[in-house]
Amino acid sequence: MADKKLDAAKADTKKSQKKDKSAKSAKKSNKPNAFQRLVKYLVACKGELKKITWPSPKQTTKNFGIVIAVIVVMGLFLFALDQGLYALLGLVMDTSA
Repeated sequence: MADKKLDAAKADTKKSQKKDKSAKSAKKSNKPNAFQRLVKYLVACKGELKKITWPSPKQTTKNFGIVIAVIVVMGLFLFALDQGLYALLGLVMDTSA
């Protein structure tokens, strides 16, 4: 009776091992190769690029002007701040001497 139980247990383990091997081989065959995945990725990228709304040349020129104006204003602000702090430092250095 013990021999029958051992034989049944061995048969079960062999069946489960066969199932594992067949499941692994099925997983490998379902996965696309690297070239297919690359093509799929590039097709998806092309689709995403078509969804982009590109600005018109007029909008681009307007935005460029805004950026230049902000740069000039910030430059003037930093120049004024630097000159003011330099003058304040000059006053402090003159009074300590």
